[in-house]
Amino acid sequence: MSIDTTAASPAHLTSTSYLVLGLIEREGPSTPYELKRHVAATIGHFWSFPHALLYKEPPRLVELGLLTEEREAGGRRRRLFTITGRGRAAIQTWLAKPSQEPTELRDAGLLQLFFADLGSTDDRRALAVAQLTIHRAALARYEDDRRGERGVNGSDPAARTVEHWRGVTLPMGLLYEQAAVEFWEGVTAGARIDDASADRSRPVDDGARLASKEAWLDVGGGR
Repeated sequence: MSIDTTAASPAHLTSTSYLVLGLIEREGPSTPYELKRHVAATIGHFWSFPHALLYKEPPRLVELGLLTEEREAGGRRRRLFTITGRGRAAIQTWLAKPSQEPTELRDAGLLQLFFADLGSTDDRRALAVAQLTIHRAALARYEDDRRGERGVNGSDPAARTVEHWRGVTLPMGLLYEQAAVEFWEGVTAGARIDDASADRSRPVDDGARLASKEAWLDVGGGR
């Protein structure tokens, strides 16, 4: 009996579909909870999406013939998903077509910075400080991950994927966070320069002028 390895139509598959198929192909049969763990430890750092999809997508892929499902008879009755020949074919077809989509960068901090000229210098400086805190923390996490123990820990079900993350995609994460820290340090420095320039060029307001005139009159300057 021949096995149908025809891939499902790309129209029915999303990025989440390929994420699920790829993880199960690499790690072997997995539950949705295990998929969530794999993602949190690796690509969740750079690919943001609702984790509820990791529970909804596998059953949909079963309907498309890309996964099979088994449910435990007792205990927690976990749902275990395994990739099929058609699922492997779908992954291979997807990998053979390099992505032509431009990189998406949805950064709320950059959005606020874009409109920072409509606010105060204090607001701009506070934004830069907050973003510096975020990116320095992310950079520290990545550096800790890079220094983590190399080699696969057989007791960790996500070990192979974690090792792949460290060796293939983590370097880009490090470069991005290093650049972000440098960028926001520049914004902070610019805000300080703006403050200093404003202090030097700030005109004396009417109240200050009045106070100075009154003081001058008090000492007889108006006689």
